[in-house]
Amino acid sequence: MLALLLENLSDMRFLLALVGGFAVMVTIMTVAAPLLEGSMLGKRMKTVAIERDKIRARERDRLARQKEKVSLRQEPKAFMRDIVERFKLGDWLGTENAKKQLTMAGFRGPQAEIGFLFFRLVTPIGLFLFALFYVFVINDFGQPFFMRIGIALGGAYVGIKAPEIYLSNAIAKRQLSMRRAFPDALDLMLICVESGMSIELAFRKVSTEIGGQSVPLAEEFALCTAELSYLSERRQAYENLAARTGLESVKSVCTALIQAERYGTPLGTALRTLAQESRDQRMNEAEKKAAALPPKLTVPMILFFLPVLFVVIMTPAILKVFRIT
Repeated sequence: MLALLLENLSDMRFLLALVGGFAVMVTIMTVAAPLLEGSMLGKRMKTVAIERDKIRARERDRLARQKEKVSLRQEPKAFMRDIVERFKLGDWLGTENAKKQLTMAGFRGPQAEIGFLFFRLVTPIGLFLFALFYVFVINDFGQPFFMRIGIALGGAYVGIKAPEIYLSNAIAKRQLSMRRAFPDALDLMLICVESGMSIELAFRKVSTEIGGQSVPLAEEFALCTAELSYLSERRQAYENLAARTGLESVKSVCTALIQAERYGTPLGTALRTLAQESRDQRMNEAEKKAAALPPKLTVPMILFFLPVLFVVIMTPAILKVFRIT
């Protein structure tokens, strides 16, 4: 059985069939995932409510006892924490940029940071050992020794970059969801502010209404509401919102809110202008994608449509020529 498995793993046709099957499975999962995905709004909003209660507990405890701190997250897994602390991964793998990216991707707390550091250590080692075992035991592809070592080092490099790529994709997906819903959220916030609501109530109301379009944006607004209520400086709550989202439009709104808090400037006019700019920016992005569509369709049309068109047009003529002759 083991010999048959090794023989199949060294067969290029079997590997190509395996890769093709995996690609088909991933394609089916990609197409079917949006159809099977349920509504996560209730679950995420419940998480935000728990987070708000924890922030309340932390601030009350901080005011009562300045020496102790209340943890807002569950404790990380023991074996991950032990490895991170034993090898001091936070000193040479944990960077401020990585912490910022974790927050922007929606992963908060010590569990997320320790998990990220753990996988940054384990993933390159695991891929290096797997590539080393494959090229030296299963199939060497007819390559010399140093070339096989280079393939193993390439696997380690892929393992180093894999967690960063995962974070980048998570950030891009989250920002896309927030960017699409933010103009509507600004309109709702403008209506709330001009109706006489305070900014805390406006954020809370918008977080409940915008959740149908963007759960991440609703979550960030709810967290900002909690921070506005319990942080000592309201400016810090706005800066945290801008840092967690990483969107220029959100940063502009936060800057306007900070200026309104400091100088007493009218907030409705600034929100109306920023809402219009956000809608214009969203329309410009849609027009840019529409303008880029014809060049992108050129190659698929040449490869798939034109051969079929030639077959349909020329087949009757070719058949008539053969009948005459």
